[in-house]
Amino acid sequence: MTDQRRSPIEPYGDCPPGELFEHLVSPTLDPAIDRWLAEDFGDEGDLTTAAFISPEVQVRAELTSRQHGVLCGLPIARRIASRAAGTIESEPLAVDGDRVEPGMRVMELRGPLAAILPVERTLLNVLGRASGVATMTARFVAAVAGTGAVIVDTRKTTPGLRAIEKYAVRAGGGGLHRIGLFDAVLVKDNHIAGLGDGYVEAIEAAATACREQMRPRFIEIEVDRIEQLEALLELPSGIIDIILLDNMDPEMMRAAVESRNRRRRGILLEASGGITLDSVRSVAESGVDRIAVGAITHSAVQIDFGLDIE
Repeated sequence: MTDQRRSPIEPYGDCPPGELFEHLVSPTLDPAIDRWLAEDFGDEGDLTTAAFISPEVQVRAELTSRQHGVLCGLPIARRIASRAAGTIESEPLAVDGDRVEPGMRVMELRGPLAAILPVERTLLNVLGRASGVATMTARFVAAVAGTGAVIVDTRKTTPGLRAIEKYAVRAGGGGLHRIGLFDAVLVKDNHIAGLGDGYVEAIEAAATACREQMRPRFIEIEVDRIEQLEALLELPSGIIDIILLDNMDPEMMRAAVESRNRRRRGILLEASGGITLDSVRSVAESGVDRIAVGAITHSAVQIDFGLDIE
């Protein structure tokens, strides 16, 4: 599959993580940081630091990785530090998408210890979560290397952290599906159940009107049987962009790819449904274009970082 075929359905083309951060994460980041800090500070702030640490104590601190993984979230960590207390200076020592290993320094902080300590846990939590998603994504991407299949995310994200987790997917080398319900169309089995027996004709009419009136990034239809796929492949060009192969085994997926290729249709085929690191290679080798993996967000394990004070 070529980039030319992929790019129209990517939310920001093939922009690098830094550009995606500015488009997707940055616009809503400051209010999010305020909520995260309020959760920890409450009405009284950091009682321990206020009672035990003098505001005059100046320190240098280093953020250090304690695990192997893929780094993500440094711009967020820097924003947390600067928003919580303008007296903290930060310097990145790596960039998002870098591979990290135990002992690797990723950021330096300088300023009052009384300003750094209250934001330490929030900063580490977000950095660890984003890096966990990036690391899990990178593992799936590596597992399908050379097949041409693209690993994409889903909407199975942590409430309130979707933009950050999708940004982390890109930092880990994956692609983005739809951001939410608002930017693309995905007709799933429960939608089809509401369309009745003439669902193919209903899809054609609704998709045509939707494309003209709502201008979604893409229109995708879910199927779980080859007969459904073949019926959709008979629709005129330009009606749908992607067909989602839901919970099909690799043999069925290969049959779907062969059916699409025989018709020389430009429709993309996307696999989804319980795909794991153990199974993703066989899915990719079926010839599908995209593989949607909920596990890269909902099952990602946090990467451990530490804050060391000097």
